[in-house]
Amino acid sequence: MAAVFLSTALSFLGLNHVLENGEIRYALGDWAPPLGIEYVLDNISAFVSVVVTTISLLVIYATRHIVSAEISEHLSSFYCLVLLLLAGLTGIVVTGDLFNLFVFLEIASLAAYSLVFLGGRRAMLAGYRYLILGSIGGSLYLLGVAFIYFSTGSLNMSDVLYILNQQGASSSVSAGAIFIFAGLGLKMGLVPLHFWLPNAYTEAPSSVASLIAPIMTKVAAYSMLRMFISVFPEGYLINEVPIGLMLISLGSLGVLVGSIIAISQPNLRRMFAYSSISQLGLIAIGIGLATPLSFIAALLHIMNHAIMKAILFLVVSDINLRFKSEELKSLLGIGKVMKLNMVAFTIAAISMIGIPPTAGFFSKWYLALAAIDQNQWPVLIIILGSSLLTAVYIFRILENVFVKTADSESKNNQQSIDSKFGDAHELSLRNISPVLLILAISIIAIGIFNMLIITHILEPAL
Repeated sequence: MAAVFLSTALSFLGLNHVLENGEIRYALGDWAPPLGIEYVLDNISAFVSVVVTTISLLVIYATRHIVSAEISEHLSSFYCLVLLLLAGLTGIVVTGDLFNLFVFLEIASLAAYSLVFLGGRRAMLAGYRYLILGSIGGSLYLLGVAFIYFSTGSLNMSDVLYILNQQGASSSVSAGAIFIFAGLGLKMGLVPLHFWLPNAYTEAPSSVASLIAPIMTKVAAYSMLRMFISVFPEGYLINEVPIGLMLISLGSLGVLVGSIIAISQPNLRRMFAYSSISQLGLIAIGIGLATPLSFIAALLHIMNHAIMKAILFLVVSDINLRFKSEELKSLLGIGKVMKLNMVAFTIAAISMIGIPPTAGFFSKWYLALAAIDQNQWPVLIIILGSSLLTAVYIFRILENVFVKTADSESKNNQQSIDSKFGDAHELSLRNISPVLLILAISIIAIGIFNMLIITHILEPAL
């Protein structure tokens, strides 16, 4: 916990330093780039670093008692893997080297695979599928980096960008770009490369899902955006190689597929897993439009979706601990039992729909403006439709929570479960509820003051 707190504090200090003094560049071992590995902390990387470390800190704090209940025999392994995961994710965010990004990507991925495996026998198959597909994604990315190195003779992102601007891009660079984005798309869970995600999120321990769901795929999305900004020349991924168009198309498909499948899911975690596929589709659209406004929308949605998913998965984890069920039908009348938690849940849910003044509304609003600016009217319809589709399964949940009541048999069952796990209520109030309150307030605060983030952090970098 102390290490995660320190990482979070350093992330905030790094962001403050960047805003006041400009970007930080550090050459590892005093080996000057492009020969050595360079770490870069600019507005965007510092911003994403704050998101990753803060969400990690809050989730780890909130789920301490859940971890003890779920995987008591592997506590030391769990926390070692969490630190390894966090090291990998923060490394991805701050590295300025293409190969070093691969190294950190695999460190984070190996930690995530192992955390999923802690879920027991049923999680083994999901974790194995995640391992196989994740390894394919990493291999595709590495192959793309090899093509880039063959053409430029450099792995430093800034140096690669300079060389490509000077000499132009060859067919090997185009091939490298395709492989890199295919690998990152698989890591991100972009349709049709998403098959690992629902099972991994559903079968993993609830505490693990609460950690990896908010941040793991968002860092992969950040890596995609970084390629547009720092590696390939402006317009190259739009005009020379149709990566932008592919991201828009696959993102739009992901929005529809994820939302439609989520509507039919009886299991809460699986429902939110498919909703993540839908929300990641929106981020992919923002990256694919490749304008400063769309990049801002994508970065805002990375942050907003991380916060929203943290709340939703934490609430599901608490429900699972107390009632030993994650089925939608188990929520009947639960709003009267878990009042504070369900209020936070509701705020996150309406934010995911995109209802003002929540944070989710403004990231979708900027994305819609970016689509209009590029005359992408079908994309605009998809963005608006995503809110309607999200509302279908969200209001289905809220109806069960606040409107419907359980029958007598279900009530007796819930009471017996609650009495059996009576200490879970106190632990929830002590650990999960304060974190949910912080996150729920942040959703409203970010929505109201989103322009401060845009004007002071994101716009200067784009």
